[in-house]
Amino acid sequence: MGIMMMMFGFLLIIVCICSALLRWNQMRYSKIGLPPGTMGWPIFGETTEFLKQGPDFMKNQRLRYGSFFKSHILGCPTIVSMDAELNRYILMNESKGLVAGYPQSMLDILGTCNIAAVHGPSHRLMRGSLLSLISPAMMKDHLLPKIDDFMRSYLCGWDELETVDIQEKTKHMAFLSSLLQIAETLKKPEVEEYRTEFFKLVVGTLSVPIDLPGTNYRCGIQARNNIDKLLTELMQERRDSGETFTDMLGYLMKKEDNRYLLTDKEIRDQVVTILYSGYETVSTTSMMALKYLHDHPKALEELRREHLAIRDRKGPDEPLNLDDIKSMKFTRAVIFETSRLATIVNGVLRKTTHDLELNGFLIPKGWRIYVYTREINYDTSLYDDPMIFNPWRWMEKNLESKSYFLLFGGGARLCPGKELGISEVSSFLHYFVTRYKWEEKGGEKLMVFPRVSAPKGYHLKVSPY
Repeated sequence: MGIMMMMFGFLLIIVCICSALLRWNQMRYSKIGLPPGTMGWPIFGETTEFLKQGPDFMKNQRLRYGSFFKSHILGCPTIVSMDAELNRYILMNESKGLVAGYPQSMLDILGTCNIAAVHGPSHRLMRGSLLSLISPAMMKDHLLPKIDDFMRSYLCGWDELETVDIQEKTKHMAFLSSLLQIAETLKKPEVEEYRTEFFKLVVGTLSVPIDLPGTNYRCGIQARNNIDKLLTELMQERRDSGETFTDMLGYLMKKEDNRYLLTDKEIRDQVVTILYSGYETVSTTSMMALKYLHDHPKALEELRREHLAIRDRKGPDEPLNLDDIKSMKFTRAVIFETSRLATIVNGVLRKTTHDLELNGFLIPKGWRIYVYTREINYDTSLYDDPMIFNPWRWMEKNLESKSYFLLFGGGARLCPGKELGISEVSSFLHYFVTRYKWEEKGGEKLMVFPRVSAPKGYHLKVSPY
């Protein structure tokens, strides 16, 4: 009996301590002028609930506090905005103190010169450098030929495999395509070195920034250091050779006729940015497009008709060109609809550089603002039957020009690689649907948050078309 009383007393003490901690943390952030909301535990906040419950957590908070509320997620006090017009205002007004504000782990691993970490003149320099690499002229003369050659080769022989894990295949496809655009001279063992380290880096960017042995954060930092070492060696080799290279790294290192001269550190951060920014969006969009096309035969039929028409007017081995990509109107609609329905990107983060008033509330300096765009994608006032896969909606209405079109960000931070990513997914779909038909094997469940993924893979049986 005495032991039971002691255990009960111990539990009561724990409950009281927990309650006191929660109350203390709530009072700590109960400044006058802040929007309503809850802050969770000290240090950890509500990150666990946010990552585990995802969209349900956001919906519940919205029901309780409206579309503009406070929380503490991903290591910092955060304002969550779920209002379409307000989100657009936040994204379009970086000059008013709403700069990029990504999680610390991401900034530490991607580098201090990464385009997401800088603003003002530094951002203009890094963005200008990146846009020069993917200009229409570069796309036409250098990038698209490399993408086409890679996709044509990469998609060979899939019908000879018993099953194909499309999730793994599209991950490798997105990484390899980007890496070969950056440094086309790499040999296979070198590519494998980059690939091994890059996948560790990706995991580390969405981890709690605790620098202890064995943590994803520490592994991510080490992977970044290893990639830096590989890039430094490659850059020195190229300088010693005296040769001229026409890949992205060659243009970044070029001294003559280069408006955007970067330091070696800036070049390394730019390379990692290019690899990272397109990796998940291209791979996941490609995988989910095949999933939706499988589930909607009419959309697949329309898409295949578009691509077979392109092949009919070209020679058997004639590559895709920029005009072909521009002619893929329905393919573009499929990519947009896939991005919307699957919500490849849930939102973007901003940070306040000073105390500012927003939506009638006073937001303190240094707070993050999470522009949460997921629910906008399913808003019935913006999209008819939003839970239905309907690429034709993008053909019938000019939705790409609407103020709530935020699939690629907005304002000065509009994704600079948008058209390059669309070209990569379009090329992948072109060679896949003109060569193969497929059926699902296994019926694996898909996760939608915090990343769209198939925990056990997404397996297909592929056969010749």
